[in-house]
Amino acid sequence: MNRPLRIEFEHALYHVTARGDRQDSIFRSDSDRLVWLTLLGETCERFNFEVRAYCQMTNHFHLLLETVSGELARGMRHLNGTYSRYFNRTHGLIGHVFQGRYKAILCQHETYLLELSRYIELNPVRARMVALPNEWPWSSYQATIGLVDSPPWLRSALLLMQFGGKQLEARLSYKEFVLAGIGGINPLSKVSNQMLLGDGDFRASVIGIQPPGDLREIKRTQRRAIALPLAKYFAAYRDPKEAMARAYYSLGYSMREIAQHARVSIKTVSRVVAGFKLD
Repeated sequence: MNRPLRIEFEHALYHVTARGDRQDSIFRSDSDRLVWLTLLGETCERFNFEVRAYCQMTNHFHLLLETVSGELARGMRHLNGTYSRYFNRTHGLIGHVFQGRYKAILCQHETYLLELSRYIELNPVRARMVALPNEWPWSSYQATIGLVDSPPWLRSALLLMQFGGKQLEARLSYKEFVLAGIGGINPLSKVSNQMLLGDGDFRASVIGIQPPGDLREIKRTQRRAIALPLAKYFAAYRDPKEAMARAYYSLGYSMREIAQHARVSIKTVSRVVAGFKLD
């Protein structure tokens, strides 16, 4: 089974989602929701996460969080694992609560912080559960605009700072910004490699990062995010055979893709790879 590529570093920003197994509800009561929020707070304290926005739906949740010290995988494993044990114990169930692994998209702060917070807080409106985001009590929106007290782990000040230094004016501007997004474009439509949201420079910044574990367990679409563009292998190495071999051993490209780029047969690429030894 493929595992997702996790790129972790300090002060990384992620949009994280997790869905119920077989699309089942992961929140059956207000008590479930409150327990999850408590566990989220504990996770933030233990793993040094800062939540910028969140929303609990019925069969899934959304988080926009910054990992001050990295450790996204450990923190999310703690949150989902602890909540799963609580949920099964409380409701007399066994088995998986969540559908596989959580999904995490690495995001560019400057460009997508506000867009993603708005997208997350408008989820209940898009789902037609409420008409306006302030009518949904299970998201960060009410706290961000000052309708309710904010939990210590919700760090929405960075969002409000984008609208000026005065809190009241910033909250009003943020409210207008969110409402203006109703019916707008989904920022996640611009995700590349199933895991990156940002411009060309941002995507280039992750090339060469080597995550732990066997890369062959990761989908090629995601492996390609940390591999050089195929054309650059042929620009970097004079010997086209070495370029083909190194592109293949990056695990980002299939023999067919390399053959099409180099305008040779797949059999040629296969022979080259078989006869090439990496340094």
